[in-house]
Amino acid sequence: MASEDGTPIGDRPLLFVSYSRGDLPRARPVIDLLEQAGFDPWWDGRLEGGENYLKTTEAALESAAAVVVLWSETSTQSHWVRDEAQRGRERGCLVPLSIDGTMAPLGFRQLQLLDISGWDGSPDSPEAARILVAVQAKAGAAPAAPTRPDTLLRPPAPTPPAPASPGGLALSRRTLMIGGAGLAGGAGLLGAWQFGIFGSPANAATSMVVLPFANQTGDPDKKYFSDGIARELRTILSRNPRLKVAAPTSSSVEGEDEFALGRKLGVAHVLRGSVQRDTDRVRVGADLVAVKDGEVIWSESYDRVLNDVFAVQSEIAQTVAVALVAKVAGASEAERAAAAQQQIGGTTSVAAYEAFLRGHALYDLSAGSESDRAALAQFDAAIAADADYAAAHAMRSTMLATLAINLASGEGEHDELFDSAIAASERALGIEPRLARGHLSLGYALSHGRLDLPAALPHYRAAEENAKGDADILRAVASYLAYGEDPARARTMIAEVLALDPLNARAFRTAGYISIFARQYGEVITRMERALALNPSIASAPFGIAIARLMQGDPAGALEAAEAEPAKAFALTAAAIARHQQGDKPAAEAALAELVRAYDGSHYQQAEVHAQMGQPAEALARLEVAYAKRDPGLLWLRNDPLLDPLRSEPQFLDLLKRLGS
Repeated sequence: MASEDGTPIGDRPLLFVSYSRGDLPRARPVIDLLEQAGFDPWWDGRLEGGENYLKTTEAALESAAAVVVLWSETSTQSHWVRDEAQRGRERGCLVPLSIDGTMAPLGFRQLQLLDISGWDGSPDSPEAARILVAVQAKAGAAPAAPTRPDTLLRPPAPTPPAPASPGGLALSRRTLMIGGAGLAGGAGLLGAWQFGIFGSPANAATSMVVLPFANQTGDPDKKYFSDGIARELRTILSRNPRLKVAAPTSSSVEGEDEFALGRKLGVAHVLRGSVQRDTDRVRVGADLVAVKDGEVIWSESYDRVLNDVFAVQSEIAQTVAVALVAKVAGASEAERAAAAQQQIGGTTSVAAYEAFLRGHALYDLSAGSESDRAALAQFDAAIAADADYAAAHAMRSTMLATLAINLASGEGEHDELFDSAIAASERALGIEPRLARGHLSLGYALSHGRLDLPAALPHYRAAEENAKGDADILRAVASYLAYGEDPARARTMIAEVLALDPLNARAFRTAGYISIFARQYGEVITRMERALALNPSIASAPFGIAIARLMQGDPAGALEAAEAEPAKAFALTAAAIARHQQGDKPAAEAALAELVRAYDGSHYQQAEVHAQMGQPAEALARLEVAYAKRDPGLLWLRNDPLLDPLRSEPQFLDLLKRLGS
């Protein structure tokens, strides 16, 4: 029993239980469990007539060893419960429980949440044990002897020594515990796997999504830093051969409940977190949570000097990987798999790292040449701070190629930019030969800048080999493979990408074009329509549908798709061919004339139109111009169905030979 001012009597740790009065029938089993376990739960039912409600409540709230909040559909709407929860969070002793499956309200979702909606109230159930473990972790002291003879909390078991990570980073005892505390009795997570706390290892999944970390700096302009830490964690974890990590685009869907998003992605776990920082220090909090029931598998908070942010990233990635893999493969295999996660191509310079994160945020924005040049400037700044930052050199190459691809082929700056992109990629690989992004950027510059497909091939293969779990890189590799002699391999790889990134419109668009090259036209339409459902404004997806309709002999459907295409050069290409199929020669020629007049760099698209109009000489002439200008559209040459009428032409076969495809 607490004293009049709310402080505990005797040695029973005081707990403040916050709930909505309408939830009392569900709250009472929790209160009874805590009292039977030797805690001193304070709740408003203990107020006696005539007491000063606010004074007594505030005293209990301020002196409680832990604040236990019972979230429900009702309590999330209660200002009193929110205020009490806020105070518990500020004091660092909040224990949030969901009694009906409702998520905590916005502002509290970065904290571990234990879903006890399925609890039947039995004090001997696993749910009861989890409640007591979570409370004891935050209360910071063991409760007094329970009021029941059959103790609910067992005496602490000996704590095993913390294993060392393969990279020499010692995992702290806390990092191997659930929710920042041991299991009932203080056993670590490895003990939990051994005794089957999480169920059969055969049924435990190793799939996860890394959500964007919350920016708690108070400065919206610092969002690049929290987003960047989450992205770097995804990159590190995706190198683990035992993990399936949802890709960045799918992981970055905003405005969606994290558990609903996890279910939509088909993953079993969510890694979420928050970042605070000032000039000299950084605080990173992270939770690994099961999607099925909201159980917190691991939770930790790091308060370090800013220079230690790299060690924090490594420890989070290491602990998360070991926690998931060891459930299905054992601790030793988990650590072997985690060895593949080692950071490569990085930096130890905070200034270089921050510039890199700013550059990547601008790259992700992709708002046009202005933002692309701003991104390039940031990667240049990262390299200025650390000349051996391989990842920054690789991203510099990517930005140079991006700027080049938006210029007309054959122009001076176009060629100079691609030459610089190749040099930057080679510099990245000279520093770190295993850097997948370095191989990808070099392969892209060689294929799209110089049309040298044979030289690009080993770099695309190396990118795939070094980033087998990175959907972004695999998508680019699949695109390259689709240009060559093995579109079936491209189809297999893009299927892997869609499994990793099922909410990415660009992935479905790429899959659609791969289906075009494989002559699977029904599949083209399905995939392009999915891309448009995810992003109605995505360019060139309607063009893909138009190509499929044209090859199916449906010019009316192709015209309808062309009208929806935002890239007007593609829209005119499809319209000209569709009008030709309909027998409307004037309209077809008018569309082609507009394509020639408005888009000087559209020689490849002009060749497609002439080929479909039955004009092989004109088509081949346009292809020769495209070749002279190193138009990357020629990458389609081997498998483009719109050029099928040219395939027996000697000049066409010679052009294929010159391209090395």
